[in-house]
Amino acid sequence: MHLKAKNIMPVPLAPYPTPPAPYTPPAAAAAVNGAQSQLVCSGCRNLLLYPVGATSVCCAVCNAVTAVPPPGTEMAQLVCGGCHTLLMYIRGATSVQCSCCHTVNLALEANQVAHVNCGNCRMLLMYQYGARSVKCAVCNFVTSVGVSTEFYSTRIINVN
Repeated sequence: MHLKAKNIMPVPLAPYPTPPAPYTPPAAAAAVNGAQSQLVCSGCRNLLLYPVGATSVCCAVCNAVTAVPPPGTEMAQLVCGGCHTLLMYIRGATSVQCSCCHTVNLALEANQVAHVNCGNCRMLLMYQYGARSVKCAVCNFVTSVGVSTEFYSTRIINVN
């Protein structure tokens, strides 16, 4: 008796699907992982780190107690134009007064652009907010940007 072997291809087996990870709320996950957030001390202006979930923070340098903004409040930072102190403020504010030197700082987002007329050919120029000067692509004149005593002024728009 003669037996012939059949060409049998092995069938790949799919692995068992991994069960989904249990859901952990973000605040609980942050507490478990030791996540920290930061804010500026209301007394000495030092940067303070605190655990997520804290409602206030006591500064180790000056002992001032700073309230933590409610969860979900987006914060932003800028450097004061008067004394170069780091300032924190609620995102969306248009101006921030420095508690050290009382300078009122313009608070603009990074995605904002400004317009100014060229100082030579009067062409309307667009530039990223924060630039000190802008070069005209038409006549190559460099126009200084900032506080101007001339008739035309800088206009800020949001480009979302």
